[in-house]
Formats: sequence, structure tokens, C-alpha cells
Amino acid sequence: MYCFIQTLTALNLGHNGIGDIRAQHLGNALQNNKTLTILNLSFTQIRAVGAQHLAMALRNNTTLTTLVLRNNSIGDIGAQHLAYALRNNMTLTALNLAITKIGDFGAHYLADALQYNTTLARLDLSNNKIGDVGAHHLADALQYNTTLTSLDLSNNKIACVGKKQLADALRNNKTLTTLSLWDQRLR
Repeated sequence: MYCFIQTLTALNLGHNGIGDIRAQHLGNALQNNKTLTILNLSFTQIRAVGAQHLAMALRNNTTLTTLVLRNNSIGDIGAQHLAYALRNNMTLTALNLAITKIGDFGAHYLADALQYNTTLARLDLSNNKIGDVGAHHLADALQYNTTLTSLDLSNNKIACVGKKQLADALRNNKTLTTLSLWDQRLR
């Protein structure tokens, strides 16, 4: 796969049973890839270990701008690995982590990364388990982040307290143009 990837700019591997082992091979191939800009790994059975391998690739990769991990069970630990990579990654502009079982701890790690990252413009965290604590951390990050333009927190567990904290953060944030909070049911 390594040689094949060297000519592609977009790769959609969604709905394939990639899992953590193949994610490791994919991560190894991405480390030195100079052409791929879009990678869709939706519905690929990747968990925290696979996210860790992809995160290691993000630390070195200088071309990937969009990563879609929608509907994979990476959880808070996978989010932590990706967050560490985001702190120093200078090319990723869109990250889709919808339906990945991320809760407040994962949101905390990602919020911390947003305070340092200077390229990520779109972050989709919809359909996860983020509550008021996670919203609080993301609200803090929005006060410092100057690149995020779209944040989707739809269908999480954010109640009035978390929504208010996010609204208050928008007073100081001049770059966020889209914030989605629809269907916040307490689960």
C-alpha cells in the first residue's frame, strides 16, 4: 500500500474493516507521504490503538489536511493520542471525530490541543458523550484559539451550564463562525 499511496491526493477507505492492525500500516505509510491531503476512515473499526498509530503519523505528515474518523470507537484515549499530535501538526484543517465515543476527558485533551494548534479550522465532535465538563474545556480553548471556524457539538450531553460557557467564550473569539449544539439530550 505504501507505494500506491504515494500518487494519491484523496483516499476513501470508509466502510472497510481496517481495524487497529491495518491502521498501524496505514500510519506507517502516512509518516513520509507527500501527496495525500484527504483521508476518510469512516466506519473502519478503528479503536484507541489505531488512533494512536494515526496520531504518530500526523506528527510527521506535512500534507494531510482532512482526516475523517467518523463512527469509530476511539474513545477518550484515542482522542488523547490525536490531541497530542494536533498540538504540533501544521497542516490538518479539518478533523471529523463524530460518533467516536468521546466523552469529557477526550474533549479536555482536544481542547488543550486547540490552544496550541494554528491550522485546524473545522472540528466535528457530534454524536458523542461530551457533557458540561467537556464543554467547559472547549469554551476555555475557544478563548485562545484563533483558527477554528466551525465546531459541531450536536447530539452530545451538554446542558444549560455548558451551553452558557460556550456562549460566553464566543464573546472573545473572533474566528468561530459556526457552532452546532442541536439535540443536546441528557443520556
